[in-house]
Amino acid sequence: MRKIFFALAAAWSVLAVDAQDTNALKTRIENFEARTNTVVVKGFSQVGSVSIGGGTILIMAKESADIASGSRAFGIAVELTGQNPVRQMALLDEDELAPLAYGLDYLSKITSDASALPAFTAEFKTRSGLCFAAHSSRRQGSIQYFIQFDDSPRIAINTGEIVQLKDLANQALNVINDLKRPK
Repeated sequence: MRKIFFALAAAWSVLAVDAQDTNALKTRIENFEARTNTVVVKGFSQVGSVSIGGGTILIMAKESADIASGSRAFGIAVELTGQNPVRQMALLDEDELAPLAYGLDYLSKITSDASALPAFTAEFKTRSGLCFAAHSSRRQGSIQYFIQFDDSPRIAINTGEIVQLKDLANQALNVINDLKRPK
């Protein structure tokens, strides 16, 4: 009897994991903007862009306001255009911007001795599934950089583009801090 109970419990847990909503909102700003029965104003401003290969990464500062309550949420949108017909976008909460800038700074300066083993991958991931990665194999002697939106294919970028994205993340944080200052 016990074996049957444990087998059923295990099967139920597998089904519960498979039934999770993969489209669930992952960030606070996404949840804020999904509010119903109220007017939500979504403001945005392009902070800058970085050209990568056949596409462009746009960084936009975001401010969303619930008119009824007066509450606001801040963040950025990172959008990739021009790589393929599907536009890719990730929303990041305001509290992710300083760690993002730090992570991009670290990745831009990483060297092949980051690990004692002959190869490594270093990643910085956000709540929304945006991932920046550095990969190296000592046999190659170079470090390759990538950006990836959720489960989409990785897109190669270079060190200069990583640094530009870090600078844009810092600029977006400054825009948000200016918005929050009392007028």
